[in-house]
Amino acid sequence: MRIKSQKAAVAEIDMTPMIDIVFQLIAFFMVITNFEQIQADERVKLPSDSLAKPPETKAADELVLNIGFERNQEGEITDPQAYVFYTGEKIPVLKFGPKLEQEARIYKQKNQDPNDVPVKLRSDAQVDTGLIQDLIKLAQENGFTKFSFVATQKTQ
Repeated sequence: MRIKSQKAAVAEIDMTPMIDIVFQLIAFFMVITNFEQIQADERVKLPSDSLAKPPETKAADELVLNIGFERNQEGEITDPQAYVFYTGEKIPVLKFGPKLEQEARIYKQKNQDPNDVPVKLRSDAQVDTGLIQDLIKLAQENGFTKFSFVATQKTQ
């Protein structure tokens, strides 16, 4: 009787757990990226400038205000009233004072002076400059003094 010799079985590595971990990492980074994008609002069409550049260092705690218009899917303005889009709410710019007061109170509760908190203004290119000045005045009345504007970098 002839006995067939069996080749030693090569142990195969089960890749399923590794693939699961990779997908979980991808999902994690997608969620983190979305949290970063929450501060940006697609209803705001930023102005472009050749001198615009990304910040060298990102502030640890900043207040980002998105100022823009209601737009339809084609990007056309449907409401001429400019709004501040903040935490899922749309608030007319001149009525944003109570929210700034609330934010200043929150920073003070965290033992942080609103004077030290940078306010990043992401304003639509079509919003009147006077309206932005009024918003800055409202912020200054509540203790915020550091402002920066966001623009996209103009490509030639």
